[in-house]
Amino acid sequence: MKAIAVCPGKAGSAHVTDVPKPAVTDVPDGHGVLVRVLRVGLDGTDKEINAGEYGTAPAGEEILITGHESLGVVEEVGPAVSEVRPGDLVVARVRRAGSSLYDVIDTPDMTTDEAYFEHGISRVHGFLREYYVEEPRYLIPVPAALRHVAVLLEPTSVAEKGILQAYDIQRRLKVWHPRRAAVLGAGTIGLLATMILRNRGLEVTTFGLEQAPYLNSELVEAIGASYVSTRQTTLAQVAARGGAFDLVFEATGYSPIVFDAMCGLLAKNGVLILSSVTGGMRRSEVPSDAINLDFVLGNKVMFGTVNASREHFEEGVRDLAITETRTLGWLSRLLTHPIPGLDRYDDALAALGEPGAIKVYVEVSPDNG
Repeated sequence: MKAIAVCPGKAGSAHVTDVPKPAVTDVPDGHGVLVRVLRVGLDGTDKEINAGEYGTAPAGEEILITGHESLGVVEEVGPAVSEVRPGDLVVARVRRAGSSLYDVIDTPDMTTDEAYFEHGISRVHGFLREYYVEEPRYLIPVPAALRHVAVLLEPTSVAEKGILQAYDIQRRLKVWHPRRAAVLGAGTIGLLATMILRNRGLEVTTFGLEQAPYLNSELVEAIGASYVSTRQTTLAQVAARGGAFDLVFEATGYSPIVFDAMCGLLAKNGVLILSSVTGGMRRSEVPSDAINLDFVLGNKVMFGTVNASREHFEEGVRDLAITETRTLGWLSRLLTHPIPGLDRYDDALAALGEPGAIKVYVEVSPDNG
């Protein structure tokens, strides 16, 4: 069968290759689930892996099959599988369990292992292939009504995790009813975080670089949030005008903005969520005394979040369903760049940098549902 693979560490090595088709018997004790891949979403991680910046092949192999945002349909199940049936739509979790305590309790997104296992990224093949086999515990069933937008579930789970953990952390306050939230970044994760926070009833301001109107700003406003261009208005100006924010979700990929958010944008008892992966060497001069004093006297919290666990995927299904019901067509507008077939993977990588691209995805096989 066809797959897209890279030679980790080698820039521009993405290529179509033939690999053996898996079988349900590849998973022992009758627990295998054979999935036909329908769609795979791409993001900056895939581009950086192809640039040779990171990525690790499975043990004993020279190539890594890429792609971590999947949607597929169950084709066959082993005799011990009762969780899913042939014909079910499923999205696969990205992290697989390692050896730490957190892996043992099925939260591999919180692993303390130095070597972690992520489909299409680190030590486990990804989903840019025609079929894969997985254990049912790593598969999230998706309602048929979300079939056309379910490729968004994996990035939605990333935003869900950050927001759910913010609420968990804020139990320290005994009573916390956030009213105002800021989302920094109007890309895929920022838009999905805006969606989740609006579903929770918060007043949301989403910051993006570009000046409105454009598709992303229109999407923000279509679900009742406000859009602000940082080319026209600074974070400090917004906070001075309308007050600081109870929750700030950072998803820009631009690390200096974190310090702007820490100083003045976050309300007392507020929580700042960092979700960007920034692998560069950028340096910033910051008012460290003022930030330290503000956090100490204001009982503020900042934390980082990466990947997601099962509960976050399941919460993502809920939020996608709510949004599809409330604002029919909103999620479909995020799917800006469909690329037909694995053979056009180069076009998919190129589309990641195109103006107006929100979610680029490869249509791996026909969806006859």
